[in-house]
Amino acid sequence: MRRRPSQPDDENPEWTAEDFRNARPLKEVLPDLYEELRRYQGQRGAQKTPTKQLISLRIDRDVADGLRASGSGWQTRANDALRAYATKAGLVREQRPAFARRKRAKVLRAK
Repeated sequence: MRRRPSQPDDENPEWTAEDFRNARPLKEVLPDLYEELRRYQGQRGAQKTPTKQLISLRIDRDVADGLRASGSGWQTRANDALRAYATKAGLVREQRPAFARRKRAKVLRAK
């Protein structure tokens, strides 16, 4: 590592006027990398098949406060509670919990 990273050295010389004239935009040179960097940090790419639906649901204030107070991931836990009720009532088929789906997805991406 360089001692003064802000100063040019042999590996990273200072650009000349000719270097600037010959430079081309990243979008032309590496279009795939450009698309990856163009997205905001944390922004997801397009889903192949949307799995969630945005809805508006009116619930009691104390229920909403209790869910939010339970910390990060409260919406997923609320979804899991609704799924458990709907499954027990026979309204939907049983499905593995969200955390199990995420864990399997991580394993598949690692291969």
